[in-house]
Amino acid sequence: MAAIDAPAAARAPREVNRQARTAWGLASPALALMFLILLVPVVVAGVLSFTNYSLGNSGFDWVGFENYDRLFSRSTYEKMFVATFTYVAVVVPISVALGLGAALLVNSLGRIGDVYKTIYFLPVMATLLAMAIVWEFMLHPTIGVINQTLELSCGTFLEVVPFLANGCADGFPLWLGDRDYAIWVLCFIGIWQGFGFNMVLYLAGLTAVHRELYHAAEVDGAKSAWDRFRLVTWPALGPTTVFVVTISCIRAFQVFDTVEAFWPQGGGPNKSTYVMMFAIFEKGVQQNLIGIGSAITMLFLIFVMFLTLIQRWLVERKVHY
Repeated sequence: MAAIDAPAAARAPREVNRQARTAWGLASPALALMFLILLVPVVVAGVLSFTNYSLGNSGFDWVGFENYDRLFSRSTYEKMFVATFTYVAVVVPISVALGLGAALLVNSLGRIGDVYKTIYFLPVMATLLAMAIVWEFMLHPTIGVINQTLELSCGTFLEVVPFLANGCADGFPLWLGDRDYAIWVLCFIGIWQGFGFNMVLYLAGLTAVHRELYHAAEVDGAKSAWDRFRLVTWPALGPTTVFVVTISCIRAFQVFDTVEAFWPQGGGPNKSTYVMMFAIFEKGVQQNLIGIGSAITMLFLIFVMFLTLIQRWLVERKVHY
């Protein structure tokens, strides 16, 4: 028996090696494509961020950290950081909370919930650039439906509200032309456009919550809907929340279409909506300053990676599987 099994034992390592070579051979085209599309551009951008390179020039000079020094010393880029982090800090938590609330609502309505699911998901399916044009008409200071609706409050009991009283006396805001309102309009549209996507993700997570857990919680004394949510639903949605928060943060950092549609010439009034993606487009494409554009790109990637790792570390500590 030992003599019969010896050749098979000798062939086993060769068979494993052959399978490993086959696997690497099949995976190598995808790995090479990923390397060329994902890693090489990042390395090239990192190298160019230390130069003053511009497209069309025959050469370039190494400037060291001069591009990064400009990012942290000039007021224009200070406004870029303020606008970007304000947008992320406002849009991410509110869109996640509204997505969770909408998912719980839709999940509790049965068949009629499909109607609300469609309504809430429409902003996600719509082309954001086209919807930005619609919002631009709605926010128009004279013919926009928003200001016209607010004007209906003039002369009524609602005029006791300070904002409405000031608007009736001095005129309602130029929503897209006032630096005090522009960033908040951008945040509102980001929340409106993003929470439907988060709702769908949370609905997928709710399908994994077993009904038996709610019955067990009721037996243990969780009678109210809040107790069932706090003790069963929220812990069970831990992995989903990690994913939703991470995706929402990355999507918030990538905001560009709305800014380009509303303020194509400079990122809003007094640079109040001058987010990082628009700055990359302006410097790298419009002004052909590849060096400074690459430096902003590298900071953008560092911020996204850092925040993603921090979010996963903080949230996964409380994840229940």
